[in-house]
Amino acid sequence: MTSLQGVALRCLLPGFQGTVAPDWVRRRVANGLGGVVLFGRNVESDEQVRALTATLHAERPDLVVAIDEEGGDVTRLDARTGSRYPGNLALGVAGDPCLTADVAADMGARLAGVGVDLNLGPVADVNTNPQNPIIGVRSFGSDPAAVAEHTAAWVRGMQGAGVAACAKHFPGHGDTSVDSHLALPVGKDELSPFKAAIGAEVKAIMSAHIVIPSIDRQPATISSRVMTGLLRDELGFEGVAITDGLEMGALSGGRTLAEGGVLALAAGCDALCVGGGLRDEGVVDELVAAIVSAVNDGRLLEERLAQAVSRMELLSSPLAGKSAAQPREGAAWLVATSPLAGKSAAQPREGAAWLVARYAIRAEGNVTIGDDAVVIRLDSPSSIAAGEVPWGVAEALAARGVRITENVGRLVIAVRDLHRQPENQARTASLLERQPDAVVVEMGVPICRPSAAKNYLATHGSARVCAEAAAAVMRS
Repeated sequence: MTSLQGVALRCLLPGFQGTVAPDWVRRRVANGLGGVVLFGRNVESDEQVRALTATLHAERPDLVVAIDEEGGDVTRLDARTGSRYPGNLALGVAGDPCLTADVAADMGARLAGVGVDLNLGPVADVNTNPQNPIIGVRSFGSDPAAVAEHTAAWVRGMQGAGVAACAKHFPGHGDTSVDSHLALPVGKDELSPFKAAIGAEVKAIMSAHIVIPSIDRQPATISSRVMTGLLRDELGFEGVAITDGLEMGALSGGRTLAEGGVLALAAGCDALCVGGGLRDEGVVDELVAAIVSAVNDGRLLEERLAQAVSRMELLSSPLAGKSAAQPREGAAWLVATSPLAGKSAAQPREGAAWLVARYAIRAEGNVTIGDDAVVIRLDSPSSIAAGEVPWGVAEALAARGVRITENVGRLVIAVRDLHRQPENQARTASLLERQPDAVVVEMGVPICRPSAAKNYLATHGSARVCAEAAAAVMRS
């Protein structure tokens, strides 16, 4: 391997298949690979992830192990069960930035414990378009000032626990109506949360594969006006700029993956993220070859590549002890002050996470469930970002002693993002016509309450802890 190939390798963050590190990954880590990204397919348990990261770090201690652990709908560590942490919308609705920092600190402590160096969160997008198919409950909300405050709190909590945070998706993916995994969205920037993240000394920022016509006609990831002129020169960010997945449709349309990677580096990105879909060594070899060729051809300056590598080294520097945001009085205080304190609990409490999930519940009408219930969950397709993660309230209700039957008991209708599903809207209306006392439980963005729903509960996310909080309210 030439020195230039080694430098190119330092700028890559690929994914891989399996719960143990393949030989090709270990070889490239030893040769200088910048980092790896873990997905749900790489996770069986915390213990297994700890062993996996230990193996990788043994090859090279300064390797960056990254993961998408946003909490809520997007989880990798809890992909098999649903997240134990509420997502951003629930945090925003709970409305306490200190609790947001506490949840992020709890999550960060867990990530640090399993050997993760970089968490690809928080989502700092302002969800200004209700029809946004990819952000939704991943956003803290639609108010830019509140989103900025919670973004900064989340960053401080995560990094205070010793794990680098990455605010995404710059310069703002909230005002779009297209999923950038599939096609190229057009939107407008919303910079205040990213300014807040920079003010909180966030270590990394992830680009969005969107076009901001007021700035450039190129996707932000490959636009020097966005990634250098705006992010570096105007906002003063000095950390690591990471691309969203290079194989996503918004960037790959009309260009090869390797070309997109070269253009992203030239525009000012420092780390190329790939592996959500493409996860083999051939992708790494293709990117390295393209970067080397671009340097040799003069399309990519060697100085720009060296700058990217020097910034990647920032992700390996220790974070523990810097501006730590520990729970204010510990988990015991959080549980003691919960509105449910003192009541019999079938579920273990999760400290700040439980408290936020409970505070985020909004219920109207009679939502109390007796000992028997018929629970109908109307299927809602998961976003590509989230993947297939269990959701619903049946299991949480059963854990609180409710017998889930097919035809005996109160009807509970569980929906998620009903506003984007006309067929489910019609089915919900039909069910309510037959059983008007049914309880509708919305586990997505609650902006489409059926007119006939007298009994309505919104969780503001489909995390397992949100379901458990809903069940606690329904059985109170």
